[in-house]
Amino acid sequence: MLLIVLSVIVFIASVVIGQVTKNANGKSGGILKVSSFIIFLLGVLSMCFVQIEPGEVGVKKMFGKVNESEILTSGLNFVNPLYDVAKFNIKTQNYTMSSKHDEGDVSGDDAIRVLSADGLEVIIDLTVLYSMKATEAPQILREIGTDYTNVIIRPLTRTKVRDNAVYYDAVSLYSKKRDEFQNRIFKSIESDFKKRGFILEQLLVRNITLPASVKTTIESKINAEQDAQKMEFVLQKEKQEAERKRVEAQGIADYQKILSTGLSDKQLQYEMIKAIQTSPNAKIIVLGGSGKSTPMILDAK
Repeated sequence: MLLIVLSVIVFIASVVIGQVTKNANGKSGGILKVSSFIIFLLGVLSMCFVQIEPGEVGVKKMFGKVNESEILTSGLNFVNPLYDVAKFNIKTQNYTMSSKHDEGDVSGDDAIRVLSADGLEVIIDLTVLYSMKATEAPQILREIGTDYTNVIIRPLTRTKVRDNAVYYDAVSLYSKKRDEFQNRIFKSIESDFKKRGFILEQLLVRNITLPASVKTTIESKINAEQDAQKMEFVLQKEKQEAERKRVEAQGIADYQKILSTGLSDKQLQYEMIKAIQTSPNAKIIVLGGSGKSTPMILDAK
């Protein structure tokens, strides 16, 4: 289009120059006319070729009417210069709604605020991964337009999240029911996306923020459970130690009982020899045959 506008400007300039120089030399005006014609042809030819990038498709429209019979694919496409081509991205796209000001697609706090089954406000950060069906591009252009993110993706996702959050209480959303909630809203959004020509690839519940009072209660409960588990461990350890001591005492008692009931001279001699062998300070006392004999003490070393 720029070349066509330039050719018109050059043509007007050639006419003006021709009128000024017609009595002297009209060659300058003629050259400009030829140049304007060449520029015009180049402009028309440039409008006949449209380049579609990888991961994109093009849809032709003329005077507000969408051409649904042909979808332009990636590469260089020859089209009627009267057609206007709308390009659509068919690659995986993501749309993030977050409470952090520099993280979401919308500046500022864009998190989803929902009411749980117990009437508490829960803040949810969410990312939607989706793509557009290439074959549905003409229908999307005709029914939705090119700004489908703000028309369909964002409002539909936020609505479905709010509609499904009312089935769960705040604590369940935060803990044990989180995966179930994510799967539920995925199925709900997926069907609506499919009807409008989009594919929901993945839904990521990135963060769930509870009210401060509920969060404090949960933290206190977790700390109490941890303390109870710690005390249970201590008690179990004490029980095991008491059982060990009981078994040890029972063994000593049984040993003493055996010695008291079945101790013989030979057993005493054995215990004496054993003590002499194990003790470095042991002494051997040799008694005489009668009680009047003087005992002899010998070193066992």
